[in-house]
Amino acid sequence: MNLSVYPTQSNTKAGPIQVLAVVALTAGLMVKLVNAGGVLKATLPADVDDKPDCLVLEDAAAGTLVTVLPLGRSQNVRVRLAGTCNPGDELTLGSINGADDGKVRTLPAAADTYFVFLRAEEIGVDEQLVLCRPILNPRSVIVA
Repeated sequence: MNLSVYPTQSNTKAGPIQVLAVVALTAGLMVKLVNAGGVLKATLPADVDDKPDCLVLEDAAAGTLVTVLPLGRSQNVRVRLAGTCNPGDELTLGSINGADDGKVRTLPAAADTYFVFLRAEEIGVDEQLVLCRPILNPRSVIVA
């Protein structure tokens, strides 16, 4: 649907957008959009309870434009997986400050608060771009 025909919806866009990458980004990772000096930029989540809202579509160096796809319930996406999953598994962010930054995984047993926001639609193995869909009601889950 073309929203620009509605006066209150001028200058809007559906689908992928380009923003500056704060750090080097790899296709298939989840990122969050942030304000950096009044400029919209994409960066890796800093905590397993962060709220990522976009998927990186292409590799990009820090400080360059990167194409990201805002998540939407009406479209499934392929996201880089850490570990394994089965269809129907709820997914959260991978570990932070390591090799799994921006990846997703099933809810771990380690005590923490995790943001659950995707559901796997296929069997997945480590490093696969696994097919998943944003869940209707994303939420924080506390594992004790």
